[in-house]
Amino acid sequence: MNHAGPTLPEELLLLALDPVRGKPYCRGRFLEYGVAGAALAELELQGRIAVERGRVVVVNPLDPPDPLLAVFLRSLPPPGKNRFGSGVSARGWVRKAGRRAGGLYLDALVERGVLRRETRRFLGLLPYHRHPAGSASPAEQVRQRFEESRAAGFPDRRSRLLAGLAAAVELPSVVRRGDRRARAAARALVREEWPAQAVHRNVRQDKAAAAGGGDGGGGGGGGGD
Repeated sequence: MNHAGPTLPEELLLLALDPVRGKPYCRGRFLEYGVAGAALAELELQGRIAVERGRVVVVNPLDPPDPLLAVFLRSLPPPGKNRFGSGVSARGWVRKAGRRAGGLYLDALVERGVLRRETRRFLGLLPYHRHPAGSASPAEQVRQRFEESRAAGFPDRRSRLLAGLAAAVELPSVVRRGDRRARAAARALVREEWPAQAVHRNVRQDKAAAAGGGDGGGGGGGGGD
């Protein structure tokens, strides 16, 4: 099934980025995981992939019209070609693909004028980027649709996936604001929607590593911390 308008990775980025400051409302590394998980969610909605016992399997290997989704579909093992068994671990794929997914989607949105890229320097030395809204940004419409879906209890699969992914990356507007019932519903979607669960497991791993003094195999990224 195709969807007119922004894809789930694009919608998640537009929800997560401050349109004025261009800084993510959540940790940059968590958002990278979220964008990768959103790419899987979009591919599933389009009937390109499925999940079997926590493993992502390709069911339609033909390239989707969206070029970035085609890139990520090609990065998944073709049917019957994985020597470790059917498909690939959703959690592992999200962890591996996160930084690339975040970077590619930010680049694409900048190229289309949806976002602007501002380069700054930490302590005057290390460059980093901010991504405020551009002249062609539909961020306000994305936020409005999200709030309407929240008020309606996330009535369709797309809205449930987006809410689960937003909760998984710990977007404050989803996990800390709104009434108790809406917050609980979003948190429940993390458990119910497998792409959000894959993202959440990586977020949880990074937080556990940080608490224990490790690096979690991740590190900062996306200019969000």
